[in-house]
Amino acid sequence: MENTQQEGPVNKSLYEKVTGSVVLKFGVIFFLTIILLIPMNLINELISERKYREQRVSNEIADKWGKDQVIVSPIIAVPYDEVKEVIQESSDGVKQVVKTVVTRWAQLLPEEMKTQAEVSPEPLNRGIYQAVVYNSKVKITGKFLGFELSKLKVPQEKLRWEEAKLLFGIQDVKGLTANPKLNWAGKSLELSKSSYELRPYVENLIVDLGLTGNDDLNKAFEIEFNIRGSKSLNFLPLAKQSHIEVKGDWGNPSFNGGHLPENREVTEHSFAANWSIPSFARKLPQQWEGAQQFVYQFQGLELNNEDNASDTYPSDYIPEPVSASTSDGSSELTSSDYDMVQINFLPSVNNYQKTTRVTKYGILVIALTFVSLLFMEIIKKQRVHIIQYVLIGFAMVLFYALLLAISEHLGFNVAYLLAAIATIVLIASFVKAITKNMKSALLFGAILSLFYSFIYILMQLRDYSLIVGTVGVFIILAALMRLSTKIDWYQFDKR
Repeated sequence: MENTQQEGPVNKSLYEKVTGSVVLKFGVIFFLTIILLIPMNLINELISERKYREQRVSNEIADKWGKDQVIVSPIIAVPYDEVKEVIQESSDGVKQVVKTVVTRWAQLLPEEMKTQAEVSPEPLNRGIYQAVVYNSKVKITGKFLGFELSKLKVPQEKLRWEEAKLLFGIQDVKGLTANPKLNWAGKSLELSKSSYELRPYVENLIVDLGLTGNDDLNKAFEIEFNIRGSKSLNFLPLAKQSHIEVKGDWGNPSFNGGHLPENREVTEHSFAANWSIPSFARKLPQQWEGAQQFVYQFQGLELNNEDNASDTYPSDYIPEPVSASTSDGSSELTSSDYDMVQINFLPSVNNYQKTTRVTKYGILVIALTFVSLLFMEIIKKQRVHIIQYVLIGFAMVLFYALLLAISEHLGFNVAYLLAAIATIVLIASFVKAITKNMKSALLFGAILSLFYSFIYILMQLRDYSLIVGTVGVFIILAALMRLSTKIDWYQFDKR
């Protein structure tokens, strides 16, 4: 008699259960999606590193060409002596009053001032990086009306009119191509760099006026000069009434600071804008007296250049925000970016910023791709190994590295197209090799094309990206929910 042996149920290993169970595979794919956050974070760090490198190169160019320029209204300063009494204790314990004479200044702002500037920005390249620099021709006209002597706390006879000076401030004197000329009451005077203790600006230009009295201040003035700078051109209006007119050959200006232009005209290759600003917007009074005072503190609102923050002031002079002692006893803080007229000359395309925005959608695209691949696997009844999911995931992460590398040379739009085509062709051909089915490969390629096109459209919308993105993801989720109803999920429990 022949013994027959019946085979019992085959005991599957844990690995076979994981790779064969749809529920467990969903869990593994979810875990894999979370794991892919690690290389995505490395891509973000790479973008930050390249952006930091671009900023360093841009700062190096600015250091040699000229930094962000701030052009400030001129100030007239008249010195006077002030006696200070200090009680000191001698070595034998005797207290005595010590009198010292210190120099103080009565300072006056213009009654009205008009600034006209013609700017010619251009990109300056170093290797694959570039910075926007400019040449500017500036003309400043205005007039002073003299001190209101009745409001000064200083007796008129103490004012040393013969030592009166006009001080004019800019941010970086390296950008000057020649010494500015001052036309004062028909006389041509040359401004030079100040070596006096009175330094109200970051960089101070000074000229002696040699006045005989307060009446000599009722004069018109004109300052004309050419200056180079980079990234932004700023004006600090301090006159009682300031008018600013700026035009230039640049189609992508950004108006920032504390004042928007009253009128602006921006075309593809040029812009023109003007401002009219009364004294109510400034922090300083029309006249004041006292010790050294720093007029403004510039940081760059829109540039956010933390790496160059220490370069805002000269290395030997880093002032703290101080108060101005005014004639009426009030106290005003120094001016800041919020008190300025600022024009930023932005690059036409910021590749790093756009690439960073694209990577924010990276994990969403990867998750939707994995879900679509799993649905196709179930519907077509064609197995895709978990290792193949891993390879597809890394191919999608590599898309962002390709986008970053190519955009540095060919620009963002071309880079996005090339990186997307390369990634779609790579994954679609891989799916073709796995399933041996051209229709499945073409279908999956179409799905990837839809995802990348959707992300690109979101990048162009900017203000409407949130609403369009939310609606788009909602529609994709609805389509996947509808597709899931076509699948008999209980068939996997019966196996």
